[in-house]
Amino acid sequence: MDITALYQIFLSCTGVTTDSRNCPEGSLFIALKGDTFNGNAFAAKALETGSAYAVVDEAAYAPAGDTHYILVDNCLRTLQQLANYHRRQLGTRIIGITGTNGKTTTKELISAVLSQKYNILYTLGNLNNPIGVPLTLLRLKAEHELGVVEMGASHPGDIKELVEIAEPDYGIITNVGKAHLEGFGSFEGVIRTKGELYDYLRRQGNSTIFIHQDNPYLTQIAWGLNPVTYGEEDNLYINGHVTGNSPYLTFEWKAGKAGERHEVQTQLIGDYNFPNALAAITIGHFFGVEAAKIDKALHEYEPRNNRSQLKKTADNTLIIDAYNANPTSMLAAISNFHNMQAGGKMLILGDMRELGKDSPGEHQKIVDCLEEYGFKDVALVGELFAATRHTYPTYPDAPALIAELQKNKPCGKTILIKGSNGIKLNTVVDYL
Repeated sequence: MDITALYQIFLSCTGVTTDSRNCPEGSLFIALKGDTFNGNAFAAKALETGSAYAVVDEAAYAPAGDTHYILVDNCLRTLQQLANYHRRQLGTRIIGITGTNGKTTTKELISAVLSQKYNILYTLGNLNNPIGVPLTLLRLKAEHELGVVEMGASHPGDIKELVEIAEPDYGIITNVGKAHLEGFGSFEGVIRTKGELYDYLRRQGNSTIFIHQDNPYLTQIAWGLNPVTYGEEDNLYINGHVTGNSPYLTFEWKAGKAGERHEVQTQLIGDYNFPNALAAITIGHFFGVEAAKIDKALHEYEPRNNRSQLKKTADNTLIIDAYNANPTSMLAAISNFHNMQAGGKMLILGDMRELGKDSPGEHQKIVDCLEEYGFKDVALVGELFAATRHTYPTYPDAPALIAELQKNKPCGKTILIKGSNGIKLNTVVDYL
């Protein structure tokens, strides 16, 4: 079936699902494959539980003559083609966002700001991969005035694939840092891959990007584009500086050299979130959102999903940043924690995954940093930290640390919890 015919079927449906456990009435089920599952095998169940049609790519799962089954060559590719076709039909202006650190938080902040004036579609959670991006685009409706689409990457070419599906009109790379080095091969590979967003926009001609001018890696690859700048320099489109960070980020900003000064008290932990907030201000201002409404959106935004969350328990104050970790974000979190005015500081840090050959050296840099800052109360979790040279107690995994906390629970502490999601440090929270 060609994409135009499938698109007509899509328009008759209530939405798209790839999960046979969640098939709303009248939806279009698309059978995807993974390492341990074959979605084709669940097509019949999807139809039984609510879907109007099931797209499959194996003939054995498409009964002859049953028009509720749609046979295609490749379901994932069909999902992506359908999303791209839908995006083109609506013509909604789309802002593409990628980066090593902070892209999900920045996407949330941008969306909160733009929602003060516009009907916005934005990526839910971190659905930023070759499946998540198409599913986001297929949620676009005619009433949406702007879209904010997050794009993630762990290998060269990943962003190129996603921008060709989403076809963004504007772009922002939050930053580039040392993450997924195992897949990218090097830090230079990270820069080139994130830069694939710029490459796409450059080919479109006369494209606008929103760029953190304080980041030299980004400014070096931004040639041939129209930059809307933000940072600390007084003459930038949006500029500002941090005024407080104990524990919540407070900052001032203004538009250009002569703009009116605004002070914003956020619910974000960490001065490393300052550029993320400036990015949201820059894009909001560019699209005509009133300054007072920008300030309101940033003040009211509450972080979720273990991303720089502050939680007070009966015994301690926790800074939970256990969703992900890489050398750049880990060092930023440790530096921010060192500068924070708080008593009884303790750190619980978990291994940083997917660093490949750079892993031993990068983990050693982290413990060296801890020692340089003079941190004494530290718990390291995971075999990678255990292999470094240090004097801190280590635990093979989160359950081992929990067993220790059940015997010796800290009290009166301010505790930073950070590590890769696979270390499961979020499970430690209930024991603090």
